[in-house]
Order: sequence, then structure tokens, then C-alpha cells
Amino acid sequence: MNKKIAVIRGDGIGPEIVNEAIKVLDKVAEKFGHTFEYINADMGGCAIDKYGDPLPQHELDKCLSADSVLLGAVGGPKWDSVPGNLRPEKGLLRIRAGMGVYSNNRPAKIWPQLASASPLKPEIVEKGIDFIIVRELIGGVYFGEHKTYEQGGEKVSEDVMKYSESEIERIGRIGFETARKRRKKLCSVEKSNVLDTSRLWKAVIHRLAEEYPDVELTDMLVDNCAMQIVKNPAQFDVIVTENMFGDILSDEASMITGSIGMIPSSSLGAGSNGLYEPIHGSAPDIAGQDKANPIGTVLSAAMMLRFSFDMPKEADSIEAAVNKVLSDGYRTGDIMQEGMKRVGCAEMGSLIAQAI
Repeated sequence: MNKKIAVIRGDGIGPEIVNEAIKVLDKVAEKFGHTFEYINADMGGCAIDKYGDPLPQHELDKCLSADSVLLGAVGGPKWDSVPGNLRPEKGLLRIRAGMGVYSNNRPAKIWPQLASASPLKPEIVEKGIDFIIVRELIGGVYFGEHKTYEQGGEKVSEDVMKYSESEIERIGRIGFETARKRRKKLCSVEKSNVLDTSRLWKAVIHRLAEEYPDVELTDMLVDNCAMQIVKNPAQFDVIVTENMFGDILSDEASMITGSIGMIPSSSLGAGSNGLYEPIHGSAPDIAGQDKANPIGTVLSAAMMLRFSFDMPKEADSIEAAVNKVLSDGYRTGDIMQEGMKRVGCAEMGSLIAQAI
């Protein structure tokens, strides 16, 4: 199979971690008989330096012409003084809008070898942590009307949370389809005991469930879900929720796994062209020093194979390789443990590729 991948290395450690992910993808292509063509695109600070724009249209067009996009990280103190509309992060907003991605999917998985890094009690961790939060990305209170005005001699603020049936249905489908590719369990999280938007959310998700009889659907109020993530995370497979709830819950979930350097993410829309990136930033303080952990980016590439390219065996091979390298005792600095073997970014990427 031939696939075209737009590659945005970005800023800081971005080029280093993306290069290691490409090294792993090349090994997958060799083993499974695929061809991956890489198209380099600039976004973020490097694009500001080159074009005076964090994401020029011609660079966005490269991403739109590809089968999927692999992103490292953008931003850094070098560009702190540029005007707000030209900050590197504006490139992220523009690419999400340009690609029409409305679903952010963030796994929360703890590798057994790193169990001691979790802040949760060992008896909770040993049950396993392996779930995905599917978050609606471009609706809800973050994108509703925001206003502050004077009333009765004091300031009053309003933020509107608004969802349509079609917005809920499209993110619901991502949740159900993701569950189908995993353990076929979907938990819909809302606040239907209080909010009208949540009551509509619940109704639409249940209607949609009739099309997915093979997926077990449960409902959970968001406050209970926040508690259950730290009390019994093993119960979850896929969580689907709206924008603000997903923002909060996904940050909570990332902390129970022990290291943000290990966590991938994807943003998807109606088509198969997705945006895949680790959740961490550009870490300019260690850029160019071969200290970065590339595993989050490597696992983002695995997510791309699984969810955009429908290559589950190939994705499994990457995850198995990461598991082997960790079991063999290799660690980058951020996940270093006593008695383990410390390696740099490039060596970690090579070790994972060799284990494919």
C-alpha cells in the first residue's frame, strides 16, 4: 500500500522526535511491503522565520493533499515577542480548521515497565490503564458566544455552551468506530442531570448506538467520571465527551500514566486524513541535545497506521516494539529508573525500529 504523509517537524525537539518516528515507519514499510512518501511542510516558529506566517496556505495545502499528517511540536520563547495573530500556536488552530478535524483522541495507557511512575496506588495500577478519550474539538462552550457587560451596577459574564444534533452525532460516530477497533466498550460522559446540552448529547448518542449493536454503551456523569479515572481506570475502554469536559478529563488521564513523553494523540474529522502528534511541547531547553523522548511521537505514528490507514497489524508491531525496548531496560532521561540503561533520542528510535 502506498501512503503520502505530510511531515511537520516544527520547532524545538520537534525535528528530533519526528525523525525517529520516520525511522520506525520506514522499518514498518519494509517489513509489511508498504511505501510511505513523506512531504515536508513548515508550521510554527520555523514557518514564521521562513515565511513570516505560522502556517502559509501553500504549506497547509501540502497537508490537505496528503493521506495524513505527522506533527512534532511548535513554539518556543524565540517567538514570544511576535504579534498575537502570528504566534506559532496560531498555526495549530489554522491547521485544525483547515483540515476540518473535530475529534481529539488521546490515549491514556500505562506501560507495565513504568507502573511505578504513576501517582496512583499500585493495587489500582496493576489492574491496567489503557483507554482513549475522544473529545469534541470545535464546539461547546469554548466556541460559543462570550460576553461581559454591566448589569445592576456590577459586571456580569456569560459563556454559551451550544451543540447541535449533527455535531454530537459526528463525534459520537468517532467514539463508536474507535471502540470497534479496541475492546468494543464506549462510555458517554455528560452532565444530563443539569444541562440541556447534555440531555441532547445523551439522546443522540443512544440513538446512534442502534447502529453499533456490537459496542457496549454506558453513560456516566462527568463528575463521577473524574472520580472513576483515579479510582478504577481499568473499567474504561473509550470515553466520548464534549469539548470542556474532554479538556479536563484528558489532562487528568495523562497524569495517571506517569510521563507525558509517552502519550500520543490524534485529531480526526469526516475523512481519514488525520493530524497525529505527541501531547508534549517543543521543550526548547533540551532541543538539539539528543535528550528528548521520541516514544510519544512513535506511538502517534502507530495511531496513524491504525486509525487513518487501517493497518492494525502494523500499529501493533510498533506498540510491541516499544514494549520490548522498555522491557529490555532502555530509558530516555524523562523516564529513567534505577538500574535501567539510559539512551538518547536517536538511539531510542533505532532500538524501536530494530525491534519491529
